[in-house]
Amino acid sequence: MLLQIDIANLHSGLEDFITIDETYSFNKEMLKNTEIIELNDVKITGDITKNSLDEYIIDVVVTGTMVLPCALTLKPVDYHFETEIAGNLAQIFEEFGENYENNQKTIDILPIIWENILMEIPIKVVSDDISDVKTKGDGWELITDEKVVNPSLAKLKDLL
Repeated sequence: MLLQIDIANLHSGLEDFITIDETYSFNKEMLKNTEIIELNDVKITGDITKNSLDEYIIDVVVTGTMVLPCALTLKPVDYHFETEIAGNLAQIFEEFGENYENNQKTIDILPIIWENILMEIPIKVVSDDISDVKTKGDGWELITDEKVVNPSLAKLKDLL
């Protein structure tokens, strides 16, 4: 999977920046070891420039909707995300352990995009329509994020 950006004109000085306006869909193979069920039509917009030190600078915004399993029902839930990626391409590639050479004519920005999307995955998502979820049963109860205070220890709170 590649998302090649042709930077030959930027490299030779014919252009001051390269505009990026791409839509990308990730296949099932790429999503295999993640919690993401589906990730289609991810919009990547921005540009790549070259500074006076011959370094390439990227400034893009990545937006899309990933489909994740609900933490309670495992039903698919749409989760919208938006992330901005800005900085020196060589340093960003180095952070992700990717090889990068400054004299390339094309750059594959997919590893950068993918790593930033992975950082946007929330710890859990809950569907808006969970009315059919059983929250109590024989000897068990669903505990939410609410703090439950043990009644026998509640009096200790007054001492502090």
